[in-house]
Amino acid sequence: MFFDKIVRPAMYRLGKNDPEVVHERTLTALSRVSALPPVLKALRRVYGTDAPTTVLGLRFPNPVGLAAGMDKNGRALHAWPALGFGFVEVGTVTGLPQPGNPKPRLFTLGESTAIVNRMGFNNAGAAALAERLKTTGKPDVPLGISIGKSKAAALEDAVADYQISLKALYPYADYFAINVSSPNTPGLRALQDRSALTELLSELQTTAKTLAQGERPAPLLVKVAPDLTDDALAELLEVCEEQDVSGLIATNTTLSRNGLAPADVRVGEEAGGLSGRPLTGRALEVVRFVHKQTDGELPIIGVGGILGPDDAQRMLDAGASLVQLYTGFALSGPGLVRRITRGLAAH
Repeated sequence: MFFDKIVRPAMYRLGKNDPEVVHERTLTALSRVSALPPVLKALRRVYGTDAPTTVLGLRFPNPVGLAAGMDKNGRALHAWPALGFGFVEVGTVTGLPQPGNPKPRLFTLGESTAIVNRMGFNNAGAAALAERLKTTGKPDVPLGISIGKSKAAALEDAVADYQISLKALYPYADYFAINVSSPNTPGLRALQDRSALTELLSELQTTAKTLAQGERPAPLLVKVAPDLTDDALAELLEVCEEQDVSGLIATNTTLSRNGLAPADVRVGEEAGGLSGRPLTGRALEVVRFVHKQTDGELPIIGVGGILGPDDAQRMLDAGASLVQLYTGFALSGPGLVRRITRGLAAH
């Protein structure tokens, strides 16, 4: 309540109601906090929750993670666990640095508890993230790295482009998320088609095994769109099984505008992917479908419209092994992480 009624309105006033300015200032503050061990220790006492679980062969202090998109360049790596997150996913990062799409490109829909973004994988590139991880070290929770296609890379060069990121970042990731489902990079979702996805995953698995040098390769997970039909999703799952993918992240943002409050319809017409409350139902449907299709044998990270403890519990009940937050955290702050982690621990 303190964040919702006092902190967040103040941040938006200072940021001149520009959500991207608020996001940038938040990351700047958390990056400073990330370098202050006494502050991190104090935050952990307030927000930390111990509800350990093992998934993908990794031990997670609790099942609630930070979704990709919040900290693309890994600027606040050590702050996120102090705020209660049981794992952190950075990125989406690309082989080449890129500025992303023209601004404005981030919009809040207050009545719908939602966000529309068309950021376009704005990031400093895989090499820059690797250098930061080398310098600052990994967080003390599992670290996922989401990798995507550079906008400048043609679709026929997508495999080589993904391999640039995989090779540069392999020493630092506990798992990789293969993002083929963002709606904000032209042509990217075509990589969800059977032939393109088969080639991409086959080559990335081969690269990962080579980089592992005889050790267990880092798990590769595929992040899927909520807009796939059941038939298309079933076909994608067949490819994932054939290519021995370790898990699925369901889901990315949606192009649908169903469920918007009337007051948000105009802003909702902005191009980009929609996240938040309107995505809750569809994300649950996709998780249930994947869980049923794979007989519960494929680990799922559930993400999309998780705005409270009940949402997170429903996602786990639907078949997810872990959950991630983005919009809920952006709109409600770290108190949401604490409420969810403690709610799940008490369940």
